[in-house]
Formats: sequence, structure tokens, C-alpha cells
Amino acid sequence: MKSIFKIFLLTIGVFSLLMACNKVEDLPRYENGTAVTLTSTKTAVVATAADSTTNVVTFNWTSPKYATDSSRYKFLLQIDSTGRNFAQAITKEVTGNLTTALTGRDLNTILLNYGFTLGTPYTLDIRVISSYSNNNERYTSNTVKLQVTPFSDPSVFTSSATTVTGTLANAAQNALTFSWTPSFKGYSGTITYTVQYDSAGKNFASPQEIAGGVSVFNKALTQGELNQTALNENVAGGTAGKIEYRVKATTTQGAIAYSNAVAVTINTYIPLLRFYMPGGYQGATGNGVDWDPPTAPEFIRDLRTGALNKLYYMYIYLPANAEFKISQGRSWTTSFGGSGGNLSASGGNLTVASAGFYRISIDATNMKYDIREGRMGFVGGATGAGWTPPNVFPNYAMGLAATNLFVGVTDFTVDGWKLIDHNDWNNGDLTVTNARSYGATGASGTSLEVNGANMPNITTAGRYRVIWDGRNVNDVKYEMSSATQMRVVGDGINQAGVNDWDPPTSPQMTYSGNGVWTISIALKAGKDFKFVAGGAWGAFDYEDAGAGTGAGVRKIKWEGGDNFKTPATAGTYTITLNEKTQTVTIN
Repeated sequence: MKSIFKIFLLTIGVFSLLMACNKVEDLPRYENGTAVTLTSTKTAVVATAADSTTNVVTFNWTSPKYATDSSRYKFLLQIDSTGRNFAQAITKEVTGNLTTALTGRDLNTILLNYGFTLGTPYTLDIRVISSYSNNNERYTSNTVKLQVTPFSDPSVFTSSATTVTGTLANAAQNALTFSWTPSFKGYSGTITYTVQYDSAGKNFASPQEIAGGVSVFNKALTQGELNQTALNENVAGGTAGKIEYRVKATTTQGAIAYSNAVAVTINTYIPLLRFYMPGGYQGATGNGVDWDPPTAPEFIRDLRTGALNKLYYMYIYLPANAEFKISQGRSWTTSFGGSGGNLSASGGNLTVASAGFYRISIDATNMKYDIREGRMGFVGGATGAGWTPPNVFPNYAMGLAATNLFVGVTDFTVDGWKLIDHNDWNNGDLTVTNARSYGATGASGTSLEVNGANMPNITTAGRYRVIWDGRNVNDVKYEMSSATQMRVVGDGINQAGVNDWDPPTSPQMTYSGNGVWTISIALKAGKDFKFVAGGAWGAFDYEDAGAGTGAGVRKIKWEGGDNFKTPATAGTYTITLNEKTQTVTIN
């Protein structure tokens, strides 16, 4: 055992001796690298869009002489605006090469992302940081300066058509689509695109604009929209004109680039004319701001053949001595007053002496106007008036709920019917004074046609509520629903068996004719209620319109109002709901 131990010690001694013979000086030595020297082929660059994909400057640097294969050398080319000590540096990585180049677009993108102004020269600081591939032994080169001027980098703009013929009948159909490529390629911020147009040959001296959007690369225009661009450039309706279009691209920092222009020949048509009624009555009646065409109510266009762009009308409440004029468009640029039924650009204000509901009509072709009582009523075999217009008013009249909005309740038998605004039939003329009846080919919700076919026949006799709705002057329509019930629903009813906000258990009102409902009912103090025309939610209902017309009288509405409040003192009250006058009274 001792012999084995001696042999082990001897072995270790020999190994130690051999190791001592290998001095540090005899090991391989790896020298440190050196910082590179950077040079540039240019000191200034003024690039253009044509240089977008062309190398405009080359950077070269010396070898760092690292102790590894040169293909594994790593270089970081850093670029920043001069004086910032590379705090916002843009970096390009290069491996194994002692050179790299930048295109015009590369430099342009750097300047745009810094928010620099097009056409203005800026100085950039450029350096190289070298290292092994694992980022060890990093050395920073000298800094070279390069003056660069950012340039416009616009879209390429195209059109799906270069000649368009529009018609009034096809105004809503697509005329063409403009398309464009992205501007400022490589830019990382937001770019907003806007289509501009101007008369051909004017070089966009005074362009008008069509809204585009952010990162939107096409814009479709209808015949009506394209026609309007030509009219805006003073191409008369019914003639041909050439309009140039382009796209403007704007970066977040405000750099702007304009695309190439595309010319489109437009064979125009006379568009829909629109008329409005500004006056001193507007503020008091909820029709906008006094004498303000932009907020004034619009006239309904008569769409009959021969009447389009000629006859216009509206149904409206006017206070006593109300004064008003007629404007073509929402400005005073073209406006008319008049007297004795004649309109003229130099005419005085039109006026009504008494408060009431009026039908105001104009003939824009012959410059005529007509003011008469505004009304609407039920006529036809299904109604109590029969097919005799003189029987309609007042017993089968509807109530004017708002401008161009009527509501009425009446009993129908199984037969045909229409709505009418006068006590005689229209004889087919297209004059400013003619009566209008209204028909439709479809059920509730269908568009109405002046002097059109009868409404669909009533198939189930009963009491119905009908709404004549011209608030959308582009689509006058009617609504029809059952009017057999009207219930008081809420948490303010003090009656056995009535659950809060529960239509099936809520008390029904009594119908007394001509749109009037009544009920005597015990109410709790300071609670809420509303009216529902049926035994379940989803039926037609009335809420508070937020306006009073005297002691205990409130206006009603059927679209989005607040609940009514019960009186401050509990007790038994008589509630009268009048759909014709659109009011509710609590006594």
C-alpha cells in the first residue's frame, strides 16, 4: 500500500515539472482590434424621386483587424442629425464587408422620420461601430458629416376612366375609381391622403379637395359626385369639360407630396337643385338658427316626371308674422324673396300673418310660390271620407307633429286608401298650386309617390295609426301600426294589480276619436310613466318631448324621449293624450 502511494506522488511531481516548463510567453497571443476609419464618397446629396432606388452615397471603412475571419466582422453604421451625439441614431448592420451604400429613398426616409422639411438641407453625423459577431471588442470610428436635402416622394395616381358621361337618373352609380400607390415609402408615421382637382391647364393654382383618409389608396366617385366636381370648376350642366385630379399625401410632421395629375373629360348634367327656407322663425320653432341657411329646413323635391328640379314644397308650423326667404343651397349666394306669388332675387321677405301649419311651395323654373294651409288626411274607400277629398278635412285630418311630419289615427274598413293634402284631386298639372295625394306600392315603411297608386288594401278592419314622414327629404315614406290600445305604463300608478313597468297589467286608456285618448287614474307622487300602444314592449310608445305648452300640458314624441313625471302630489288625475296635437294633459 505504501509503495502505491509513493508511485502516485512521483507521478504528480513529474507532471508538475512538465507544466513548469510551459511558460506564459510560449502560449498563442491574440492581438486586440483597432478602431476603423470611416470615409464617404459624398459630402452633400440632393436626391430626387428618380434616385429612390439608386445608391447616392457609399461609405467605406478600414479593417478593425480582429483575430477572426473577416467574414465574421460586425459593423453598425449609425446616422443621426448633427449635434445630437447619436441620441436618435438610425442603424444599419453590415457583416463582413468594409463598405455599404444608401439609396436616395433610404436617406429621405431617415429625414422624414425626423420630421425635417422637404427641400431644406440638413447635416447628418455618420459613424461606424465595429465588433466581433458576439459584440465583443466594440470600437467607434471617426464621425463624418453628410448634408442631405429631403425630397418629395409622391404616389403614382391612376383613374379607372378618363371620360365619363353622367345622368341625373344614374347619379348614385359609380363613375370611376381613383387609385394611388403609397407616398414616402419607408416612412413610419401616419400619412393622410386627399384627392385634389382643378380645371385642366391651371396647374392646380386653386385646387378643391375631396376627403380621403389615413392609409387609404383609392377613392370611388359616383356620377353625381364626379359631376359636382365639374360644376364646381364652372363647367356648365349639359356641357363637357376636362378636370385634372391628383392625390396629396401629408405626413404627421407636415411633409407634403403631390402625385402626377390625371385628366378626366366629364359630360355633365344639370344636378338636383336643393332649396331651403331660412328666416326669423327658425330659432323659435326648432328649425335651426334664425336667418341661417346652413341650419334651415330643406324643401322636399317633387320627383314626378317634369317636376324634378322644378317643384318643391314643405309642411311647417310658422308663428304669427313669421318672415323668411328661399335660398338655393345652404348659403345666401342665390336666394329669393317676392310678393304676389312671384319670386325674385331682389324680392322682399315672404311672410305669414297668423300662426299655424302651412304648406310652402315653389316653382323654381317659373319663379312662383304658393302659401296655403298645411295639412294631410285620410281618403279612400277604407276611410270615413270615402274617395271624396272635400270630406277629408277636418274629421279625417292628421296632426302635424314636426316639420314634414304628420301623424293620424282613424278607423279603416277593408278597402283601398291614400293620403291627401288638399280638398280636391290633382288634375295632372305641374303648377305650384297643385294638390298632392300620396300612394305606395308596399307595406309600412315604403316610400310614398306623389299622385301614385293607392296604398295596399286594408285586409283587416280596425283602428290604425299612420305616420307621413318627410323628414328625410330624399325618401318620403309612411309607417302604419295598430291603434286599438293605449296603456299608461310606469312605476307611478297607484292601482291594485298593476305592476311597475309591466304593459300587460297596465291600465288601458279610452279612445274618444280624432286621436284623443283619456283615463282617470290614481298616481303616486314624483314617479315615472309613459304610453305604450299595446300589451307588450315593442309596441309604438310616447315619451316626454321636453317642452310644455301651458299649465299641465306637455309635448310628446315617439323617438327617444324621457319618461313623463307624475305630479308632486299623489291623487287621482285625468290624463288626456292627444295624438293629433301631439300633447298630453294631466288634470
